[in-house]
Amino acid sequence: MQAYEGLPILTAQPERPTRLVGIWPLSHEGSVAEYAERAHAAVDELLAAGRTPVLAGGTGLYLRAALAELELPPAPAVEQRRRWERAYDRLGPERAYAVLVERDPEAAARLHQNDRRRVVRALELTELGSSLQPRSDRLWRPEARHPTTIFGLDVPRDVLVERIERRARGMFEAGVVEEAQAALAGPISTTAIHALGLRDVAELPREEALEALIVRTRRYAAYQRKWMRRIPGLVSVNAERPANAIANEIVEVASARQRLPAGRAG
Repeated sequence: MQAYEGLPILTAQPERPTRLVGIWPLSHEGSVAEYAERAHAAVDELLAAGRTPVLAGGTGLYLRAALAELELPPAPAVEQRRRWERAYDRLGPERAYAVLVERDPEAAARLHQNDRRRVVRALELTELGSSLQPRSDRLWRPEARHPTTIFGLDVPRDVLVERIERRARGMFEAGVVEEAQAALAGPISTTAIHALGLRDVAELPREEALEALIVRTRRYAAYQRKWMRRIPGLVSVNAERPANAIANEIVEVASARQRLPAGRAG
């Protein structure tokens, strides 16, 4: 969601200039495929200039899409997605899921019938001759487009929980409510509207919204940690230290594993 402009507080966008952050308006139907194309171009440009690309943050899927050549399903047209959303709502979860079982039983086996967003996406893909169930799982293969070392910043669970709560409160102090309300007041895509906590922050009373955001973020963090542990060759780094100590360890390990270009990172 950091690829969208208009939600810098809610999505914790970095303050320093960073490529591929804030590149899409909220009305844009972003996709992993589009992001991957732009990420590959940015990485290749930096390497050609003798610089070391550093990819930080993001979901596991977007990270892998930036690093590897994934077999990504095509993006649907806006009207196609809305048509399937209407069909899901008209049929109800059980009957809509039954349609998916008939069209793509392997994809259906991965989903719960009440997961409206993913059931709709799976139905879209059946119409496009594709599937939510990939023919091969490249997400967890070690190959990348270029020699790559992946670091996972790890902290104890109680420390992570405290940081999530502190960050959430800081977001409210920084004006996240006004930001979220402004985002929902304008044109917003079916992709951007799923930014974590967007509706809660914009529509609920402050204390209720704060608690909802903390709960959602804790759940999401637990999910992300599971993703991280599955990445082949992951180098786990103790992140309960000063930033410069963490950075020094990363540079030391990366330098030992591969010859880094002499230029500065980008």
